[in-house]
Amino acid sequence: MNAAPSDLNDFFALFGLPRSFRVDLVQLESAYREVQARVHPDRHAAAGDAQQRVAMQWATAANEGFKTLKQPIKRAQYLLKLAGVDVQAESNTAMPPAFLMQQMEWRETLDDAVARHDQRAIFGLINTVEECRLGTINLLAAALDDCAQLQVAARLVRELMFIDKFASDVRDAEDALLTQ
Repeated sequence: MNAAPSDLNDFFALFGLPRSFRVDLVQLESAYREVQARVHPDRHAAAGDAQQRVAMQWATAANEGFKTLKQPIKRAQYLLKLAGVDVQAESNTAMPPAFLMQQMEWRETLDDAVARHDQRAIFGLINTVEECRLGTINLLAAALDDCAQLQVAARLVRELMFIDKFASDVRDAEDALLTQ
């Protein structure tokens, strides 16, 4: 628990990582384990109440930080928050027309595949959606790390949220077909 208390408010500093969307997940996990080993409340069970509370705060921050930085959407939202940009996920649902058309086409493809019990079509859709997801993550990385286009990044986060939600719907449809 040698780091400054302000590190509790900056997950990148907490784990000794550069403030970047492109995070080495192996390095993140290693840093997380290292922080947890130092601050785990069990290591401070014999300490006084104040030190136990501090250890608990550090452990909580480490858990929250790891969950946040591990997931692309949460990491992007966090970086944007640090930069003072609100993603407006609830209030700004405006999307580019091409993106909306793509979503509608995917939804129709899914509905048709489910109606036909076509596992191959669903599997193909899973691959298509994953390719789009990875492409969006790459665009998001460029917007955040390479050219500081924060409003573009906020839009891409919202798009990625739609893509992830749809991917979940496709996996649910696949699971439903497999259990029939």
